[in-house]
Amino acid sequence: MTAQEFKKLLDAADKSPEQVARAVMGLPAKVLQYKPAPDKWSVQEILAHLADSELVYGYRLRQAIADKEPTFAPIDQDAWAAKLGYMEPTTPELIALYSLLRRANLRVLRRLMPADLEKGGFHPEHKRKVTVAEIVEMMAKHGPSHLEQIERLKQMAGSRPTGGKKPRVH
Repeated sequence: MTAQEFKKLLDAADKSPEQVARAVMGLPAKVLQYKPAPDKWSVQEILAHLADSELVYGYRLRQAIADKEPTFAPIDQDAWAAKLGYMEPTTPELIALYSLLRRANLRVLRRLMPADLEKGGFHPEHKRKVTVAEIVEMMAKHGPSHLEQIERLKQMAGSRPTGGKKPRVH
């Protein structure tokens, strides 16, 4: 990965919390909590997932940069959503947490030397070493991917029959 590619990924990752915040702030609870199916996530759960993902990215990055030959613990994101109270925090709390953790992770990444991008850790689910560069790529794509999902959920929640009235979506 070139220095220019790395900077581009960091810039993309830096924009994500603000983009997500703009997409969800002011949405009514009915839209935030709408689930298209029992096994699918709501906007609220996506926001909690984004915050928790930053915890995971941050820990793995720090392990990869500072530890000798770390092994990353796999996570079950659906179990986290089901068992960690994803519907309890407020939207502003989740956005703030996502933003703060992302900024902290980017601060660590911006001080790296090019050789640090090849550091990594063994990921049991991938059955191979995952590098810092790969984690940065995941971070840059993660927010935009869920932003698309949020936009679809907003449309779906806004088009549901509700006794003749559509919920107001900002």
